Amino acid sequence: MNVRRAQAAEAQHIVDFQIDMARETEDVTLDRNIITPGVQAVFDDESKGWYFVAEVDGKIAGSLMITFEWSDWRNSMILWIQSVFVAKEFRGRGVYKALYKHIQQIVSESNDYAGIRLYVDKTNTNALQVYEKLGMDSQHYGMCEWIKP
Repeated sequence: MNVRRAQAAEAQHIVDFQIDMARETEDVTLDRNIITPGVQAVFDDESKGWYFVAEVDGKIAGSLMITFEWSDWRNSMILWIQSVFVAKEFRGRGVYKALYKHIQQIVSESNDYAGIRLYVDKTNTNALQVYEKLGMDSQHYGMCEWIKP
């Protein structure tokens, strides 16, 4: 398995993953006309985030996006994992684990980053088990949000 930063030429693949993820996890149909430029914006402006992909036998098996949160408490960035998706045919084969370990290594080897966070739906027990198995703590913070209608 090879984990690496995604390339702009792979944007459409990530768009397809995001459409599949929204449908599968939240029964939401994303508008391709909105998500396509949304994904492209990340490739056009690295301050918005970075995409990573995991390849198995040359095929993209999964992806995630990293965004940034400044922590004044730690005087460094927290990397947020978002938009996680592993294609069905590759699930249970350690694809997310490889992506996570790659991000964890980036954080461990840099003084610029303090840690890793992610959002997870409380009802997504499979994802919670995976994240906790990798040593992430889901007990410390809750999350509140307001998204304009």
